[in-house]
Amino acid sequence: MGSTGSTHRTRGAAKTAAALLAGALALSLSACGGSDDDKSSDNPSGSSKEPGTSLSLPKLDGTTLEVAAVWTGAEQANFKKVLAEFEKRTGAKVTFVPAQDPIINFLGSKIAGGAPPDVAMLPQVGAVKQAVEKKWAKPLGAEAQAELAKNYSQGWQDLGKVDGKPYGVYYKAANKSLIWYNAKVFENAGASEPKTWKDLLGTAQAVYDSGVTPFSIGAADGWTLTDWFENVYLSQAGPEKYDQLAQHKIKWTDPSVKEALTTLAQIWGKKDFVAGGAKGALQTEFPASVTQTFTGGDQPKAGMVFEGDFVQVNIGETKAKVGTDAKVFPFPAVGDTAPVVSGGDAAVILKDSKGAQALATFLASPDAATVQAKLGGYLSPNKSVDLSAYPNEVQKKMAESLIAAGDDFRFDMSDQAPQAFGGTPGKGEWKDLQDFLKNPTDVAGTQKKLEQDAAQAYGS
Repeated sequence: MGSTGSTHRTRGAAKTAAALLAGALALSLSACGGSDDDKSSDNPSGSSKEPGTSLSLPKLDGTTLEVAAVWTGAEQANFKKVLAEFEKRTGAKVTFVPAQDPIINFLGSKIAGGAPPDVAMLPQVGAVKQAVEKKWAKPLGAEAQAELAKNYSQGWQDLGKVDGKPYGVYYKAANKSLIWYNAKVFENAGASEPKTWKDLLGTAQAVYDSGVTPFSIGAADGWTLTDWFENVYLSQAGPEKYDQLAQHKIKWTDPSVKEALTTLAQIWGKKDFVAGGAKGALQTEFPASVTQTFTGGDQPKAGMVFEGDFVQVNIGETKAKVGTDAKVFPFPAVGDTAPVVSGGDAAVILKDSKGAQALATFLASPDAATVQAKLGGYLSPNKSVDLSAYPNEVQKKMAESLIAAGDDFRFDMSDQAPQAFGGTPGKGEWKDLQDFLKNPTDVAGTQKKLEQDAAQAYGS
């Protein structure tokens, strides 16, 4: 969803990361398994570093904090365990506040009511920028900045900056260039993991011929469709064009957008390739798009579902085991190089205090990320997190490829855009691509509408 427009990255490490990920995912994958958090006992002083931890945290007895995020289900439950670790080590009391999309609107109502949360987890670069422009966000203190400098590549640090000043700690990252598949369906169809878009179409046909619909798409959540577009566009048009479109330096009426939409229509335009057809997909929310791919025995509603590493959380709600029943391959190369698209959530301080700064510092440390890494369905851009913290081989290799990309990844394009265009349900790019799914023959009309909405949101 949106872009700071401040980071230009080259192809090299993205190719390296894609190659690493492709090789890693070709390995025999172990089943998903959790592990208990192995944390040290409470430290009465609260100000010195505990054994097995990486940083000192202040004593915060009597401090209360609120943290807002849009996370639900297992994702929310796992993050609450991270907050519980912070409470244990500081004595602070932290309350999780469930937010709605778009989170900027949710925060606006809280601030207008005089009750903003202390910290918000913002899922778009554009949202971080908006929070700064509205003078809601507070700069990160010296301790948090030191953790960022120690644990993050420059690219991830820069994504959290506005006008050169650090505001955001990218606590959670996503590898959004993955396609997950039902291993039994592929076996029955005699299908293999594709390396190119042409191969993907062939694999889809083989799955269809075996009696199973190839793709499950959670199109009720428009962001899934933007992720489809971004992977096709990055691979086909290349990183430089991707950066230009992300910053609206080229228009959505550009021929490169036409090419990407035309390519997408090769899947979206075949109603028998999408579970429930366009109408069914538009009524399917993302979690259901995953679970319906891994339930139903030999006749699930679909054989494949595209989305990021976080799909594992939803697979965990079924009986399928990652690495045996549920497998994954990198999004195939549409052009010369397979795409590497990342997303992420940044912690931003809205009420400056010793407690809020300490929480931001904690979230920038490997200590916090390690707690959630052990629980699965999570990736950290923090390069100091030991890969052994991840509970299965799939997750380890995804984390390894993310860190190996260094600064040479591409951040989710719609997350870089103004939220009105790239991050609002029923509006902008989300709505325009939902309409395109309904009518994939109208490439020119879709481009025109995307450009109208982009021009209005970017003010250009």
